[in-house]
Amino acid sequence: MSAETAAEHGAAAAHGAEAASSGGMPQLDFATFPNQIFWLVVALVVLYFILSRVALPRIGSVLAERTGTITNDIAAAETYKQQAAEAEAAYHKALDDARAAAAKVVEESRAEIQKELDVAIAKADAEIAARTAESEARIGEIRDSAAEAVTTVAKDTTKEILGVFGVKADARSVTSSVTARLKGGAA
Repeated sequence: MSAETAAEHGAAAAHGAEAASSGGMPQLDFATFPNQIFWLVVALVVLYFILSRVALPRIGSVLAERTGTITNDIAAAETYKQQAAEAEAAYHKALDDARAAAAKVVEESRAEIQKELDVAIAKADAEIAARTAESEARIGEIRDSAAEAVTTVAKDTTKEILGVFGVKADARSVTSSVTARLKGGAA
């Protein structure tokens, strides 16, 4: 062993003895406070810039996208509701028109002879029944599709809203709650 390496071992042993004799934690050594504070400030500034430039804008864009989706879903639900109301009004108008046409046919038929009157009344009644059944079938399909669409939109909106608030709900409970609410019950 050379004199140089012996001196290094001696210095290291002396430093180890000083650290052992102080008996405290190195973090609480007042001599290292300025260095620790400097690195704390550097770490906080770096963390601030990373959060403000990368993480927070991403979170903001996700929240904005969710808000847009919810708004679009609500607007779609309103559109379906309006379409259902228009379809119902068209149904009532068609029914009134069909009744008016039937009444006109009946009044014109009364002027004819009794035999033609019976044939015309039967024909008009069959036509009215067919139109009414056809109209009712169309209105029923429109109502069913609108109700399904409103239910689907309500379920999706409920899931999104619960997701925004951080609540996890299974599809069965969301479906039962939305169905009960749409039927007029309290959820």
